[in-house]
Order: sequence, then C-alpha cells, then structure tokens
Amino acid sequence: MHDILNHFCVYHVNAPGQEEGAMPLGLGATDGSHPDVFQYPSVDQLADMILPVMQHFQIRRFIGVGVGAGANILTRFALCHPKAVDSLFLINPTCQKAGWTEWAYQKMNVFYLKKGTMTEFTKNYLLWHWFGDKTLEDNHDLAHVFKEAANKVNPVNLCYFIESFIRRSDLGIVREHDTAKKHEVRTLHCNVMLVTGDNSPHVDSTVDMNSKLDPMETTWMKIADCGGMPLEEQPEKVCDAFRLFLQGMGYVPSLSQCKIVEKRASSHHH
Repeated sequence: MHDILNHFCVYHVNAPGQEEGAMPLGLGATDGSHPDVFQYPSVDQLADMILPVMQHFQIRRFIGVGVGAGANILTRFALCHPKAVDSLFLINPTCQKAGWTEWAYQKMNVFYLKKGTMTEFTKNYLLWHWFGDKTLEDNHDLAHVFKEAANKVNPVNLCYFIESFIRRSDLGIVREHDTAKKHEVRTLHCNVMLVTGDNSPHVDSTVDMNSKLDPMETTWMKIADCGGMPLEEQPEKVCDAFRLFLQGMGYVPSLSQCKIVEKRASSHHH
C-alpha cells in the first residue's frame, strides 16, 4: 500500500472524540455534572463536516476510503456533494438503517459506555463487529491487539458515536436501469468499489448496497480467508484490489503487479 500512497496526499479524518487518548466530549459545555446535555452530531452532520476540511486544505476532489460507519458517512457526503468525490473505496459499508438486533446490542453497549466503562461485554461485541467469529477463533494475536486498542478509546465519546450511528437513516439509494432516468434518482455518481471478507459479519449489507448501485460504476469484491477487517487480515489482497481500482480510473499507470511482488519478496527476505 505504501507504493500506492506515495502517489497521493492522504488526509485521515476522525469523527469528533474518536481519536486515541481523546478527552471526554461535552464536559466543557456544562459544569461537568450533566454530560447528557451534549449533542453529538448525527451521521448526516458528520458527513457535512467533511466539506470544511476540504475547504481548509483547499481540496477540490478526493478519493474516499472508508470502513464501516466511515464508509456510510462518506457515502452520505458523496450523495450530497457528487462533484467533490472522485471515487469511493468502501469496506463493509451499509446503506440501511440499523436493524433490531444491531440496535439492541448497541443500546446495551451505550448503557455501559455512558458510565465511562469499557466492559468485557462491549469489547467482545466490538471484536465480533470488527472481525466476525471465524477470525476471532483463528487469529488470537490480531484480536488481542484490537482488544487492547479498545482500552485507548474514550468510552463516553464512543457512546455518543454509537448512538449517532444506530440512529442513521436509510440512504435511500436506487438502481435505475433506464439511462435516461438515472439523473432523477438518488444514487452515487462516481466509481465505487465495495469490499468485504467472506467471513465478515457484514457481507449481507454489502450485497444489499451493491444491488442498489449502478452496476456500470460499481464493483463488489469478497476476499477469501478473511473476516471483517480486510485491511488488517489480507492487506496484500486489498492493496492489489485498490491498485487495480485506481488504475481503472487512470491513476498510477506505471505501478505494476510485478514491481509490487518484487518489493514484497525483497522485504520478506530482509
């Protein structure tokens, strides 16, 4: 992936309060005794926050890479600002509102997180949400790394973010087969690649989203031997898919598979 990213300027955008070591949000707005008065942005408002970031860094168009909730937020932005988005590379996206099972589990998580505690129940749910059962059984080291990382997230801030995400609306995107009417429906007007793992808990969501997008501009990919975190579990396969996606739009034409394989072999050798 390093060889690809060398050709681009990369901006990493966190949702408010979700960065490692973040201070609790909302405490500054009151005397600290009533954090519930703090109003965290909705997912649509989070999407709107991307525009001032673009204006600050004088970015006219970008290629968006998002995972899970981030993929949903980037899609919302692209629907509202199609001229600002060149293409989207989305991992485990969803275009639906939260189902009852997701809502119930996340409400339990919110109950614990709001108290400022990252419980084992919440950690285990997050690990399942990230990886799925098979990866948790087969790759204990990777699961342990992310379980430790969960301890560095501010639980109250995560509570706000989860509440915002489970209140999301359906994106309302529609696949229109009549070319003359495509401009009349709500859909993405850019190249899109949807990626998931064959053991991901979110396969069905990606299939559903793929069924609602224009097949001429959308590619769906399921990575073998992979759970819900393709970037961490199968980075080389994701890198190859991303390279081909970019090259299909005319980017990094000089970057060949042979060069990447040679560099990987050299890296493994050393």
